[in-house]
Amino acid sequence: MTVGVPGETAPGETRVALVPSIAQKLVNRGHEVQIAAGAGSGSDVVDSRYSDVGCTVVEERTAVFERSDVILQVRALGALPDRSIDPYREGQTVIGLLGPYAIDDDMASVLAERRLSAFALELLPRIGRAQSMDVLTSMASLGGYKAAVMAADALPSLFPMQMTAAGTVPAAEVFVVGAGVAGLQAIATAKRMGARVTAYDIRPAVKEEVESLGADFLELDLTPAETATKNGYAREQDPDFYRKQREAMTNAVGRADVVITSAAVPGRTAPTLVTGTMIEGMDAGSVIVDLAADGGGNCEPTQPGETIEYDEVTIIGPTNLPAAVAHTASRLYANNVTNFLDGLLVEEELTIDPSDEIVDATLLSHDGTIRPPLQAGEHDAG
Repeated sequence: MTVGVPGETAPGETRVALVPSIAQKLVNRGHEVQIAAGAGSGSDVVDSRYSDVGCTVVEERTAVFERSDVILQVRALGALPDRSIDPYREGQTVIGLLGPYAIDDDMASVLAERRLSAFALELLPRIGRAQSMDVLTSMASLGGYKAAVMAADALPSLFPMQMTAAGTVPAAEVFVVGAGVAGLQAIATAKRMGARVTAYDIRPAVKEEVESLGADFLELDLTPAETATKNGYAREQDPDFYRKQREAMTNAVGRADVVITSAAVPGRTAPTLVTGTMIEGMDAGSVIVDLAADGGGNCEPTQPGETIEYDEVTIIGPTNLPAAVAHTASRLYANNVTNFLDGLLVEEELTIDPSDEIVDATLLSHDGTIRPPLQAGEHDAG
């Protein structure tokens, strides 16, 4: 089998789907690995490192598609801002973050005409067997870490309390909305930097996890319809619930020096949890990091990909925080994607079995047939 890594085309995407140490394992098992020249440059991986472990580095990106049986990418198809379609050849297998809810009719036609087997890693089920493949979890953890570090850098005061001869500096107050993977990592990172942290999530079950990290759990007198899906994600609520939630959170937002939000809805606009009025109650110089910016944002004024000032509060709307720590992100992604690929191999031969739970959940197209993703309707607070 020939595995190809063509590199990424999305603006600002620094990750690479395969790092040399992981590629070497495929080579040692008898597979050929084709790497486009410069594919690892965003992660500071020079071409010679791939050559040194037995990969073939090719100058033309299109040659990777021409020669490979399996294409590994970080972002492709619906996950690309311009929704472009790479030159996949007939019968190829594509694995990566494919933006399944954004795939339009034109893309679907190409997938069908070229009889591509396309696997969207966003759709992995949250089961034990899929944990080592779970790209969303590994990337969300990095995003939560980076969000806390970014907030500390933007805040014009210190996170930790300091007692000095010149006086005592109080610890910063950090409020994290959403205690999923990203939220929990943001809590842990902010605590390690010395902040006082409070967190909120509609799922009462996460209270113990929040408190185990040394943070306080904000309990609101609200009763959601159902708090979690069968996969453990926070379930999307109706507009009236979000309205009452915003009212109840107003005081917590106003007290915070930093607010980090992380509630996203697959295939839908992120719920508005922090309004402009709530932000106006924050002190000047406060900071908000909106991890749901790519889906429109949890904060009313958020501008995806931008840092803005709103009533003297800095609002940061990152859309790809894992790319800011490309070394780590690429290594984790490479582990995830090759673990997924391993699950498709039987005696090192590619075997696609739609009766397998993981294959069934992630397979968007196969042998000319389009398989629509599961319906959106759950929001992952992290």
